[in-house]
Amino acid sequence: MAAARLRTGLRRNSLLPLFETCRLRDLHFFSSSAGSAAAVGGTISPDPHFMVEYLVNSCGFSPSEAAMFSKPLAHLRSTEKPDSVLNFMRSQGFDGAAIRKVISMKPNYLCFNVETNLAPKFQFLRYLGLSESDIVDVILMNHAILLLNVHRSFGPKLEIWESLLGSRELVLKHLRKTGRFFFSSVEKTLHPNLKFLRDECGIPEERLSLVLRSHPQLILQKPESLRALVARADELGTPRLSRMFVWTLVVLQMLSKETFEAKAELMRSFGWSESEFSSVVRKVPTFLCMSLDMMRRKMEFFINVVGYTPSFIASQPTILLYSLQKRVIPRFHVTEMLKSKGLWTGQGKFTTIIVFSDTKFMEKFVLPHKENVPELLDILRAAGTCKGNDTFHLASEDEKGLS
Repeated sequence: MAAARLRTGLRRNSLLPLFETCRLRDLHFFSSSAGSAAAVGGTISPDPHFMVEYLVNSCGFSPSEAAMFSKPLAHLRSTEKPDSVLNFMRSQGFDGAAIRKVISMKPNYLCFNVETNLAPKFQFLRYLGLSESDIVDVILMNHAILLLNVHRSFGPKLEIWESLLGSRELVLKHLRKTGRFFFSSVEKTLHPNLKFLRDECGIPEERLSLVLRSHPQLILQKPESLRALVARADELGTPRLSRMFVWTLVVLQMLSKETFEAKAELMRSFGWSESEFSSVVRKVPTFLCMSLDMMRRKMEFFINVVGYTPSFIASQPTILLYSLQKRVIPRFHVTEMLKSKGLWTGQGKFTTIIVFSDTKFMEKFVLPHKENVPELLDILRAAGTCKGNDTFHLASEDEKGLS
C-alpha cells in the first residue's frame, strides 16, 4: 500500500472536496476576517521614498532596515495595499515581530491582494486543522506558502507529502517545525529525487518513506546535490542495498566535507586506519553526529580508563553511541566497585553491559547488592540516572539519534 502511494506520488482526489469548500467560502472568509483591511483607503504620496518612513512607523523597522526593505516597494505611491496586508495579518494573530520577520523575508508581500493572494492560504490552513497560532508558526517557517496557488501548487504539494509521510498529521508537524518544507518544486526536485533514490539507488520505497518521516530534507535538496551526497556514501563503501545507506545519506547531508574530514582526522590520531573509520561509518553512521569534543572524550575514556585498544573500539562501534556521563561511566564504576569487593568476577564483557536495558542492569548489578554496597546507588544518583532506591531512569544520549 505504501509503495503504491509512493509510486503515484499524488492522491489526487483526497483534497478535492476541501478545495471546492475553499473556493465557495473564500469570499465569506475574506469579508468576515479582513473586511476592515479592504476598506482602508491608504495614504497617497508623490515621494518615492515615503515607504521607508511607512515601514518604520507601521511595522517597527529601524531606519536602516526600512531603507533596505523598501527597495522592492519603490513603485508604490499609496499605502492602500500595505495597510490592507498589515491589518489582515494582525487579524490572523501576527504580532509586530512576526510581521517584521515575514516582510523582511519578502517585502513584496506588502503588495499582495489580501482577498485573492492571502486569505485563501489562511483559510486552507484552517481547514487542515491548524489553529491560529499554528498558522503563524507555519508561515514563519515556510513563508513560501504565501506565494503558492492553493489549488495548483499548495494542494498538490500537500498531497505528495501526505503520501510520502503516511499521514497529514506528520505533514502539519513538519510545516510547523521544518523550514523550506514547501519551497521545493514537485516536478524539478521531489519527483526526480524520489526516482533517483528508488530506481537508481535501489532503496525500497517503504525504507525511504520511513526515513523521510523524520528527515524530509533529504529530498528537498537539489538533484545534483543529492547525487553528490550519494557519491560520498559510495566512497565510504556503504552498499546501496544496505539498510544503513539511506541513514548515511541523512548524516552526510548534515556534515560539511570539512567537518567530516576533521572527524576522520581525529579518529586517525587515535590510531584508526582509513578502513576502520569507513567501516564504523558504514555500521553506525550516526556516530558522525556527535561533536568532535564528545568523540575525543569517549575515545579517551575507553582507551585510558577501560583499557580498550582503538582497533577493538572500531570493531564494537555501537559503544560510542551511548551517553558517556549517564550510562558508560556510572556502569563502569559500578562494575569496578563490585570487582573490588569480590562480588563480581568481571567475566562479563563491558561492551555487553553497556547495552543492557536499564532494568536488566539494575536487576543484575545493583539491586542484589544495594544493602551491602549502598554506594552503587550513590554512583547512579550522582550521574543523574537513578531516582529513588529501585528506579533506574532511562538516560538520554549525548547526541541526537536518527531513528
